[in-house]
Amino acid sequence: MSARDETLVTNDVWAKATFAGGCFWCMEPPFAKLDGVVSVTCGYTGGKTVNPSYEAVCCGITGHAEAVEIVFDPERISYRELLEVFWRNIDPTDPEGQFVDGGSQYRPAVFYHDEDQRRQAEESKRQLEASGRFEGPLFTEVTPAGPFYPAEEYHQDYYRKSPERYRIYRNGSGRDRFLDKVWGKGREKK
Repeated sequence: MSARDETLVTNDVWAKATFAGGCFWCMEPPFAKLDGVVSVTCGYTGGKTVNPSYEAVCCGITGHAEAVEIVFDPERISYRELLEVFWRNIDPTDPEGQFVDGGSQYRPAVFYHDEDQRRQAEESKRQLEASGRFEGPLFTEVTPAGPFYPAEEYHQDYYRKSPERYRIYRNGSGRDRFLDKVWGKGREKK
């Protein structure tokens, strides 16, 4: 995020949302294309290590999850709408990772920034669980946001920088097959 973005966020013009849903490369595009989203940053959060490296997070020794931090304009897109996009891009029933990526560093989580976000996240999780769309409980954490550490630059906008490698990874991960089965092929239009 640029210094200008940080100034606007602290001046309450824009807001932040932080979600973990497995590989951050796959979580960035669904949010980046939304009207009202100012920026999406890949990074690490939820652990104890200060300024962790990708290698340390991947080894599972930091306690961090790969996540995306979204700066958004609440006048153009609501937090509730961001939650809907989040749920439609993860497997909330898997506490051990997401798709081909296993380990706590790939756990699904909502990291809330204030009490209103906590309330909305918990309510949306309850509604999704009650919908019967998924068999079994939803293991997605709803937990307070802590320090967020941006990932190395080569991870930012990976889907744009390396579209072929991203496509191969995403297709091989099983994410889209799972999401299409659960939500249908038009899941991204909703």
